[in-house]
Amino acid sequence: MVQVPVSKQMEVIRRGAVDIVPEAELAAKLRAALAESRPLRVKYGADPSAPDIHLGHTVPLSKLRQFQDLGHLVVFIIGDFTALVGDPSGRSKTRRRLSAEEVKANALTYQDQVFKILDRDRTEVVYNSRWLSPLTFPEIVDLASRATVARMLERDDFATRYREGKPISILEFLYPLMQGYDSVEVRADVELGGTDQTFNLLLAREIQREYGQPPQAIVTLPLLEGTDGVQKMSKSLGNYIGVSEPARDIYGKVMSVSDDLMWRYYELLSRLPAAEIAAGKKECRSGTNPISWKKKLAFELTARFAGPPAAAAARDYFEEVHQKKEVPDDMPEVVLGEKDLSAGTVPVIELLRLSGLVPSNAEARRKIAEGAVSYDGEKINEHGALLRVKDSGVLRLGKRKFRRIRLSGRAKNK
Repeated sequence: MVQVPVSKQMEVIRRGAVDIVPEAELAAKLRAALAESRPLRVKYGADPSAPDIHLGHTVPLSKLRQFQDLGHLVVFIIGDFTALVGDPSGRSKTRRRLSAEEVKANALTYQDQVFKILDRDRTEVVYNSRWLSPLTFPEIVDLASRATVARMLERDDFATRYREGKPISILEFLYPLMQGYDSVEVRADVELGGTDQTFNLLLAREIQREYGQPPQAIVTLPLLEGTDGVQKMSKSLGNYIGVSEPARDIYGKVMSVSDDLMWRYYELLSRLPAAEIAAGKKECRSGTNPISWKKKLAFELTARFAGPPAAAAARDYFEEVHQKKEVPDDMPEVVLGEKDLSAGTVPVIELLRLSGLVPSNAEARRKIAEGAVSYDGEKINEHGALLRVKDSGVLRLGKRKFRRIRLSGRAKNK
């Protein structure tokens, strides 16, 4: 039941939000919900265009959890139908369409991952194919009549592509209409999305009015920068932290971000009170080493997605390997046989592949060029280097990945 005062609810909702449209309308919805002891229906849609969720996705998911903690209901829409079209938001060209099989496979992973953040008891999960697939052509024509081409070209990405003579498919025009129709079907009171979704969220308000419903309030949220601190977090850019990654990787990647970016992660991802975060920021500005605050953030996020015991183990591992500069006792082992060696040596690129540290020769060369590869403490700088391996030698990639190289019985004697 909703019992938190509206002023307190608005304070929580404003934290980390870019915009609330219109703010007075959201406050009125909250007052009505409080008076009637009912939850607001807070919509969030995610197209399963990829199988994994990273911390960038958790910004809106964390805000949804805040709504749940205030007593509201999240309507989580898995866009299995809209994923077949592809959201054109922020795109400079038409997105590759996914097959039904790809969408289905990706959707299977979504629920388990989102419930690392959301409260199952306050979440209604629905697939938008349930109402979009049965639409008849006359019904689609009716939906299309609710917006004009001029209105669609108000979108920055569409307008840019139109000016540059790049193609825009009619299918892409249909996408924001379908997203708006989702709001009609679930009778959304509020919808959340990133700033790149602003046009779609506003159009959904118009679609709801067209279908005789009160328009939803919208809350837009910032796009989270990746670990590089520059570009939006993305798997394709390699600057992401996945919520299903091993605890050591989550903890280590959070520890690798800059001090400035750490506070942005605190603001957008942490569940600590805003006053406590502000006090920490002030403390560090006065000269305190921020390492303790970075560890606190790394532990909080790792514990959330991998569990407290795994987070504690990841913290201990990080301190052992990175702060004390020690090689961990436990690491995966790779056994080389006689066939893998030539006169007791193995090419470094081949060893990286055999150890599973890189997926390809090209990636091995890239990591060597970055100075990220070493063997028994000695950095490897040459792509063509031949390593004279020994039993129990240690191959290292970057700061966190180790392999102990073992030799089979016959290989030892060579």
